[in-house]
Order: sequence, then structure tokens, then C-alpha cells
Amino acid sequence: MIDLTQQKELRRWRITNDGVMGGLSKGQMQFDSDHGVFSGYISTDNNGGFSSVFRPITPLSEETDSISIDIEGDGQLYQLRMVAYVDGFRLMYKQEFQTTAGSRQRLQFSLTDFQATFRGRIITNAPPLTAGLITETGFLMTKKAAGKFFLRVYKMSFFAQEKLQSA
Repeated sequence: MIDLTQQKELRRWRITNDGVMGGLSKGQMQFDSDHGVFSGYISTDNNGGFSSVFRPITPLSEETDSISIDIEGDGQLYQLRMVAYVDGFRLMYKQEFQTTAGSRQRLQFSLTDFQATFRGRIITNAPPLTAGLITETGFLMTKKAAGKFFLRVYKMSFFAQEKLQSA
């Protein structure tokens, strides 16, 4: 479990904005009383349009097949992302989710539903995401129009769906 209700957890997160490609978007991860807040401003200037935040994770049990996130958003679309190394290549696996402004949500996703991407393009021949491939997790905000964003993150949990159902 990744527990963002503790301020010390934020030291593990790193921001990557579109400045790596000349864009001007700005994102940050901050602590706010009992949760982390991924927020900022997306700029479409200089072909920009994204901000992301990631943290490394300890190796997961091979039985892990699902993830849940406890979040509160701003009504915009975000991506939950997993970094994986496949045959020496660093791939991003994404799962989009829509937030409801002002509403705390607990969302669950199966790892097999994540789509492999490389620099924003879907990789159709990539293997399905499995727990053993994952080295980092995080969130991405990307959009075609400039504007502010914020996503409150309380917890992320990795688990085996089968074990959860039998418990």
C-alpha cells in the first residue's frame, strides 16, 4: 500500500512536466493535512500539454492483479500509470479514469486492463501488464486545452482480486 496520509511519503514522488520536450506546463506534488495533492497548470504552448508524478515501488507479489486508488479530483480525466521494463524497453501502461468534482472516489482496476504506451502511442504487441514488470506507479494529466488541475490522492493499494473475494 502507498499511504499518502503521511507527509513523509511525498519524498518518494518526482514530477516530470512537458518541459522535457519544450513545453511550459507545471505540476507539483504537495502534502495537505491528510493526503497528497498532484496539481498544477497545463500549458499547450511549445507543443506542451502534460504533467506527471511517479514514485518507485517495491517488487509486488506475482499474485497481485489489481490496484485501487482513493482519490478526489476536479472533474477532469486522468491516467493512472505503471512503469514497466519489457525486453529492456521502458514502457508506460495506462488506465484512464474520470474524476467527479468534489467527490471522493475509490476506484479499482485490473492490471490486465492497462494499455501499454510509449511516448503517448499505444503499443499493440506489448505483453499484458503483470505485477512482476512494475517498477514505478504514478499519475498523468494531459489535455489539449490549457488550464489548472488537481487530484487529491489518499491511498493506492495493490492486491490479488481472487484473495480479496475469498476473504
